[in-house]
Amino acid sequence: MPRKSYTPGDFKLKVRRSRTGLGLFAEQGIPEGACVIEYTGVMLTDEQYARSRSKYLFTVGKQVLDGTPRSNTARYINHSCVPNCEPSVHKGRVFIHALRDIQPGEELAYNYGEEYFEAYLKGRCLCPKCSAEREATAAA
Repeated sequence: MPRKSYTPGDFKLKVRRSRTGLGLFAEQGIPEGACVIEYTGVMLTDEQYARSRSKYLFTVGKQVLDGTPRSNTARYINHSCVPNCEPSVHKGRVFIHALRDIQPGEELAYNYGEEYFEAYLKGRCLCPKCSAEREATAAA
């Protein structure tokens, strides 16, 4: 298995409307395994974390990264139960890698994890897979 690169590619990405608000979309093809983008922000102190109401938090070792700043384009990547990306922590930084080839126009998504899902999505997932299952159940 080739070693992961932790240098984001120069991919054209665009923030636009998605089924869950704003999302981040590929404007060009992205190959499987590519480092797509870095998730950036500010490392919080324990006190700041305790007061934080941010939904853009990433645990990085024993610290928490707050990706709230709008300059963090990766914050627009939405959740999916069948993701096309995954986050990787490397040397105290968070990088998003493509799990498979991503087509132009496709929304980027990774699995936010069970803790986030229960705390913020309240068990109601709006990803394409779960929405399709819900619609199929309703139609039956």
